Amino acid sequence: MAIVFAAVLALAGASAIGYALTDQQSAPEPAQAVPVVGPPPQSPGLTATPGLPASPPVSISIPAIGVSSVVNEVGLNPDGTVQVPQEGSQYDQPAWFRGSPAPGEVGPSVILGHIDSARNGPSVFFDLGGLKPGEQVRVVRADHTVTTFAIDAVKAYPKSGFPQQTVYGYTPQPSLRLITCGGSFDRNTRQYRDNTVVFAHLVVS
Repeated sequence: MAIVFAAVLALAGASAIGYALTDQQSAPEPAQAVPVVGPPPQSPGLTATPGLPASPPVSISIPAIGVSSVVNEVGLNPDGTVQVPQEGSQYDQPAWFRGSPAPGEVGPSVILGHIDSARNGPSVFFDLGGLKPGEQVRVVRADHTVTTFAIDAVKAYPKSGFPQQTVYGYTPQPSLRLITCGGSFDRNTRQYRDNTVVFAHLVVS
């Protein structure tokens, strides 16, 4: 199932997650974008855990960057790419990809958010690239469970070399992936050239 999951999401690695500002502001950037192949970054000493039962996320908070928002849901587009929050009232709110595990379940739970828009400026994940290992992300689920994740790494990957298995591959622990756009903006394609990915693991539930 992990292989199928990674294959389904492979198409999403090159798709835009945010729309750039007409007069681009500078969002915080993680380390230089370099394609990485291998296991996802994680803290040493983590072992397999049964995790929690499935329950979708309803809100997220990231105190270090002042994020506090409801979480919506997205699925797949007809072409197999992952949907992203669309224009309208939910554009500046993050969304959980319901084809991934729920936060707290074993495996990588995926939450997407825009970096900005030409109309409204910085969006919910504008400061995502400025997060540091050890900082926390809290996700409240529909069953009222509060899950807390510790950040292991913040990486930038070029969309042309997005490492699907590293980001989406199976993990034996409950994990979290926060994804937005980043890097320089290509005015011809109206897309950012990179993706910023936050890797985190469950520490409290």
